[in-house]
This record gives sequence, structure tokens and C-alpha cells, in this order.
Amino acid sequence: MAAAAVLSAPVNTKRNWTPIITAPAVSSLGNGAFDPARHIAFKGAPKVYTMQDIGLPEDTGISPVAVSEPFPLFTEEAVMRMRQEVLSPEVLGNCQYSSNLAQCQLRGFANKYAPFVYDVWKSPETLAIISKIAGIDLVTEMDFEIGHINISVKSEAEKQEELQAFNDRAQYEADEGISGCPWEDDKPIVDWHTDSYPFVCVTMLSDCTTMIGGETALRTGTGEIMKVRGPQMGCAVVLQGRYIEHQALRALGTAERISMVTSFRPRCPTVRDDTVLTTVRPISNLLELYNQFSEYRLEILEERVRQQLKELREANSAGRKVATRKLKTFFEEQEKFLAHMNREMVDDEEVIRGNIDDSHLLKRNPVAVETTVKKAEAKSKKRPRRY
Repeated sequence: MAAAAVLSAPVNTKRNWTPIITAPAVSSLGNGAFDPARHIAFKGAPKVYTMQDIGLPEDTGISPVAVSEPFPLFTEEAVMRMRQEVLSPEVLGNCQYSSNLAQCQLRGFANKYAPFVYDVWKSPETLAIISKIAGIDLVTEMDFEIGHINISVKSEAEKQEELQAFNDRAQYEADEGISGCPWEDDKPIVDWHTDSYPFVCVTMLSDCTTMIGGETALRTGTGEIMKVRGPQMGCAVVLQGRYIEHQALRALGTAERISMVTSFRPRCPTVRDDTVLTTVRPISNLLELYNQFSEYRLEILEERVRQQLKELREANSAGRKVATRKLKTFFEEQEKFLAHMNREMVDDEEVIRGNIDDSHLLKRNPVAVETTVKKAEAKSKKRPRRY
């Protein structure tokens, strides 16, 4: 995981532009609290694809569910309220990040600048919906990961230029009877990756009525690419993204594509937690990230120890022999749990902002690995830039 420390930083970590949006009037939206009856638009469970459906073993992750079809989740009013908070000067000025996977992201803002967004994802009603679709009881990963935003913005001229190029290419290929590389694969909004957290819910905050493309591409167990239709405004997709390589494909026909990604982990402390920090360390406030990661993981450990102690006391009270082998297995599992935490919390000075290596991928590219090693050797005598 520490390989991220030796990569160069080819991307700008701050953007100097403001997203192209039509901001709704504050007075028309009001400032009331999140109301599930008013702001949730969920009608019924969508179609889901299982891990087996996409060629992966059923026990690959923490649930048999791989990904859902898009489904209505929030009303237009709720979306506008979220946009209002997400695109506020405070969030844009203090919470922007960029990496070699995505050019513009907003993170760690919900509990500081976006009370409506925070309440949306902490709501028992919202959690119940996401858990039902995911096939397992979930809670938000940690406050820093509530409402992560991916932004892709282009001017009207750029939008029209892309559409014209798309139409010209389609016409040429039709005339010649050929088919080249899919255009949307050229410049994905977010490149191939696995998520750091078990489940995510991706919600669309842009009007995608005229959008061409914008799907989520999944790499199946056979190596084939499966595309899941992109959600419309207010709609969402639930994905077990920790265990499935995926990318957000480029979209045409729209000036902006703003999606909100909220991450989840299992509520039950005895269910394995495979959370890693590989893809989030270089785009996070490490003080907040490490504090929240440590807190919830230690709470899990605390509950596991409490349950084990209860079993041990009950066995002693009943005069039963201590199950030594079972107890030692428990100790070994918690040792691994703590060792994993220690590995993920890379020293601050070893984390370079904006650079995410490919250790998060299930099948690493050998060429990319060799390149990473060469870069590491070339920079071994230089002190890494401090985050």
C-alpha cells in the first residue's frame, strides 16, 4: 500500500474554475430539515445482478448482490437541496481534491458544510432502502465519506464539439462498415478502480436527459465488460464496489455530470470488514480520515471482545471447559484485524497527494507495476512531498 508514496504528482490538486450550473433560488427551496416522507422517492426494489451473474463466486464479498439497476431514490427538491450545499463556496473552496483517477472531487464536507446531505445519508429510512437492495444491513462508512462528489464539467461549445465529433465518427464507421474503440472509453470520468469500501450508492445530481453514455462499466469474472445504465437525476445505483473493478464512462450531450457517492460497511461487527484506504488516502485530510477509520474499527474490535468475553463468562458460570482452540482462533483473527489497520494507516509523510497506485485493482497490469517500480527507484533519494 505504501507504493503510493513514491509516485510522482502529475495532477493539479486544486481547480480554479466553478462548475457550470444553474443555481436554484435559495428562497424557492427553503432550509428545512430532511424529511423522508417529502424527500425520498423510492417506489420499490430494482432489479439486481448477483456476483454469480457477473461471473464471480457468490462469497467474493459480504453479500451475494453485485450491483443494482438505477432506481428513483430522491425527489427533485431533495436533489436541488443537495446541489445547493455541495456547490456552495465553502465546499468548493475547502473540500476539492484531484487525482490521477478523477480530475475534480469534493470530499469530507457533509458534517461541516452540508447538514441536509448529512441527514439524508444518516436517515434510518435511507439506510433501510440501501440495505434492502444490497442484501445486507449497512451503515455509512464514516462521516468523511458521506456524499463524496465526482464532477465533470464542460462549456456549451465543448459539449457541441464533442457531439459533432461523435456524430462524424458514427457516420464514418457506418459508411465504412467498421467499428473502432468505444468513444466513451477514451477519457473516463473515473478510471478503472475498486472502491476502498464494501458498498457504495451512486446518486445522480445532474439532469441527464440529453446525455449519451455515462454508464458504469464493470469488469466481470471472465474479463468481459458489463455496462450498467447510468442513473437519471435523483436516481441511484447500489454497487458492491470493493470487490468489482469498475469505471465511470465519459458522457456526451450534457454540460455537467455531478454524481454523489456514499460509502457503506456492514452494521454487524462480526461480519468481515475489508475496508482499505488505498484509493482515498491521497485525496483526503489524513487527520480526519485516520481518526474516523481508527474510531470505527476500534469500536468493532471492542464489540467483538465484549461478545467473546460474554461467551467466556457464561461458559465459566455453567462449568463448561474453555474452548481453547476457538478462543485462539478468535485471537488470531483480531491480530489480523489490527495488523490490517496498521498497514492501511501509512505515515503521513509517505502519502503523496493526488497519486493513487494500482494496488487496488484485482488484476494489476504488469507493465504498470514495472513502471511504478522504476519510478520508485528513480525517486528513492528524494524526500516525498508531504501531504
